[in-house]
Amino acid sequence: MTTKITVEEVNRYLTDLFPLNRSITGPDNRRTLNILQNLAPLEIIEYPSGLSVYDWILPEEWEVHEAWIKDADGDVLVDFRWSNLHLVSYSEPIDKQLTFDELKPHLHQHENLSDAIPYRTSYYKRDWGFCVTQKQYQKIQKAKNPLQVVIDSKFDPNGSMVVGELLIPGESEEEILISTYFCHPSLANDNLTGTVMTAFLARELLNTSKRQRSYRIIWVPETIGAIAYCASNESAMKKIKSGLVVTSVGGPGKFGYKQSHNSDHSINAIIEETFSERKIDYISYPFDIHGSDERQYSSQGFRINMASITKDKYYEYPYYHSSLDNLDFVKPESIIESLSLHKDVLEKINTEVIYQTRHRECEVMLSKHDLYPKTGAAQIPTQNHLSDLDLTLWILWLCDGQLGLYGIAKKLGVPLERITKIIGTLESRQLIERIS
Repeated sequence: MTTKITVEEVNRYLTDLFPLNRSITGPDNRRTLNILQNLAPLEIIEYPSGLSVYDWILPEEWEVHEAWIKDADGDVLVDFRWSNLHLVSYSEPIDKQLTFDELKPHLHQHENLSDAIPYRTSYYKRDWGFCVTQKQYQKIQKAKNPLQVVIDSKFDPNGSMVVGELLIPGESEEEILISTYFCHPSLANDNLTGTVMTAFLARELLNTSKRQRSYRIIWVPETIGAIAYCASNESAMKKIKSGLVVTSVGGPGKFGYKQSHNSDHSINAIIEETFSERKIDYISYPFDIHGSDERQYSSQGFRINMASITKDKYYEYPYYHSSLDNLDFVKPESIIESLSLHKDVLEKINTEVIYQTRHRECEVMLSKHDLYPKTGAAQIPTQNHLSDLDLTLWILWLCDGQLGLYGIAKKLGVPLERITKIIGTLESRQLIERIS
């Protein structure tokens, strides 16, 4: 059973969540997860400030009450209440009268978009700053001095960082990881769309009657949240083979996907097959160390193959990390279409079968199993055409207990149907065994 998802419902959650001042910690992160609990019964987990997680230490919890700049006549030039992007995330408190020259190093404007407020952070270095449009910058520059600068923020060493977690059991304990990040304030495509879509996806998966594999779904602050979660769930995370990082799924532009670190892995073939079935023209991005939390989950200690399906991928659209990445830019219809794609991909991952060759030391004697021509020495392999004998040899070579059938088909460049047919023959002769 699935629940009908409407444009109005998606839009309501976008509208409710967009104004919240999310960061890597803070009360609005809790509010965000509390709101998402109306869609899916996620558990809110608190990791205390000061906790050591691998090479990192969780920072003090940050909270802002107000922040503004006024001229000498008391006229407001910039106010955090207008947009929470106006304040550099994790700014320390200040209450001073400054000249423009003293304030200038703490002002940030967008180089290319004159009407945009840029998004800037200072998580791990105590500093402060304001982000402004080019017009606001010019107004501050011309304003009567001294300028009154106030940031009423606080850091709580006894605070915490929150993550959301939902474990959905299947018939197998083998898990598929779905991760999204929710630490960006008032940025719609990056990544309020992913935050919201993941909650709707969780609701859909909970309503699925038959699940072969289990799901581990998490909402984390990017980087530090993923690292903390991995450190706190190391044993479970090291058992996971593949999954999706949900990000940038609501733009008006083209679909694309970022490949997992192993380009031959089945998850990449499954995504491409899904796009092909829907006749969607898409952009393929190779794995890159820059990006989102796939670099944590795919690090040497975990090596989970994580891919991302996007619609206007981060870095790629001009409004990225600016106030123009707003609710006018994203479309609920795009989020719903992205959700449908994610569901199809997960269904394929969920039901994919993985085989392992029974004879792992050297090759099988194919003639013994009636899989080799009666007369030898006449076979000359060609690159342009793989015979059934060629495919048999390759499949036995590739069935290592790691690579699924979609991945084998992609690697060999042949339709899945041909692979499945030969797999059936090999399984009937007990040359391979199903392990997943």
